[in-house]
Amino acid sequence: MDHCGTLFLCLCLLTLQNATAETWKELLSYMENMQVSRARSPFFYLRQLHQLEQMLLNTSFPGYNLTLQTPAIQSLAFKLSCNFSGLSLSSATLKRVPQARGQHARGQYAWGQHAMQFPAELTQDACKTRPGELRLICIYFSNAHFFKDENNSSLLNNYVLGAQLSHGHVNNLRDPVNISFWHNQSLEGYTLSCVFWKEGARKQPWGGWSPEGCRTEQPSHSQVLCRCNHLTYFAVLMQFSPALVPAELLAPLTYISLVGCSISIVASLITVLLHFHSRKKIDSLARIHMNLHASVLLLNITFLLSPAFAMSPVPQSACTALAAALHYALLSCLTWMAIEGFNLYLLLGRVYNIYIRRYVLKLGVLGWGVPALLVLLCLSVKSSVYGPHTIPVFNSWENGTGFQNMSMCWVRSPVVHSVLVMGYGGLTSLFNLVVLAWALWTLRRLRVRADAPNARACHDTVTVLGLTVLLGTTWALAFFSFGIFLLPQLFLFTILNSLYGFFLFLWFCSQRCRSEAEAKAQHLWVAMTSLPSMRRSISNKSRFEALA
Repeated sequence: MDHCGTLFLCLCLLTLQNATAETWKELLSYMENMQVSRARSPFFYLRQLHQLEQMLLNTSFPGYNLTLQTPAIQSLAFKLSCNFSGLSLSSATLKRVPQARGQHARGQYAWGQHAMQFPAELTQDACKTRPGELRLICIYFSNAHFFKDENNSSLLNNYVLGAQLSHGHVNNLRDPVNISFWHNQSLEGYTLSCVFWKEGARKQPWGGWSPEGCRTEQPSHSQVLCRCNHLTYFAVLMQFSPALVPAELLAPLTYISLVGCSISIVASLITVLLHFHSRKKIDSLARIHMNLHASVLLLNITFLLSPAFAMSPVPQSACTALAAALHYALLSCLTWMAIEGFNLYLLLGRVYNIYIRRYVLKLGVLGWGVPALLVLLCLSVKSSVYGPHTIPVFNSWENGTGFQNMSMCWVRSPVVHSVLVMGYGGLTSLFNLVVLAWALWTLRRLRVRADAPNARACHDTVTVLGLTVLLGTTWALAFFSFGIFLLPQLFLFTILNSLYGFFLFLWFCSQRCRSEAEAKAQHLWVAMTSLPSMRRSISNKSRFEALA
């Protein structure tokens, strides 16, 4: 009888082992089919991924862990208990774990170096609801075609490292999960951002990369350390970055922007109110100036609201709308600067025959309509060109470099940013610089003809500064953010352009004071020439000298 029981037990164990082996073969076959599949729809990849997760969570295996590997996918499963004290995994230790291999994975695949470290806090919430054995699964991909987002983002080593705990999601960990990536070359010159795959992100049902809940550090030139407070699929986004903003400069630059834009908002509001309460007859030149003030006012308001709307509690649709409004305000401001340059050319270059029918109305259509058309065109082609935009800043330590992300609602598409921000701004700045140089040459030529080149040097200096502000030539500093010019450019660009509305206000005040002084001088001249004796004694030449 004992021999029969022993034989029966051996048969049961053999059957169980065969069933387990069949399950492993099924898993390996599924993983091999995943890595060779090339589906057109991202939803197909998403279903495959969820199916693999469920198979790993439900498979049975003896011992503490199971490791399965194909050339492009590694799958690991671990049995955890409620007295879990933490777990560290690395690519070096994984190679020593016994692996089950499929018939198409006989050769060792050259996986790069990576590591994951899970804190003891990982199982606390799950054990409160369902105490008992838990299952931790990790799935590593060396090919990112399962995680293609709308921007076709570049990933470090094309690696995606994922982890999931049975019995619910893991979020808001106080002690983060540490994920390390290594590269065989230096990563200097790249912007590196730790991200996770968020299903339904960026208005795409299959998902997109998001930096929420992750902090990026770089302990060495070839290593990236991600500290994330949740479990999902992680990767490192790579972008060429010729110039990064130092973290120690972030606070003063933010303070300067806040103060400068606030001052410009108040100055622009005062200018517009004074314009509407003016009793004088409004000419086309004043209307052009007021449109420029209005565009600067809109630009400063949307810029100050942009970082606040990029925070996670705010709906992404609101951030998208504000980013589009900010882009529209910038394009309008640049367009009205170019209109100021064109109008200056008409005033100085074409003294006669400059009447244009409905001149201000046509300029208004150009200044407000063309930017609106460009922004609407971008939204109609792909609305995701606007949204939360990450600005990486770095902090130098003794043992490496740390990165932190600052977000604002802005243009997210590199193509749109290159064409409709830098390109558009470069053309308007170049045009206004040419107009400014021509205006200064014309002014100098008039002074030489008047035989008084140094008579009104102070007045000419004020005129030059006023024209420089009016034409917005300080915006050309945006093209000097490289090399040794980076730090001076950051402060000069921030100070001058955040106070741009205030400088326009000073120009408006100087022009108003000048016009009032000329009006008083004209009234005084009329009063003097109304006297018979004065009318006989003053010649035409003395009249000119009195007005000058």
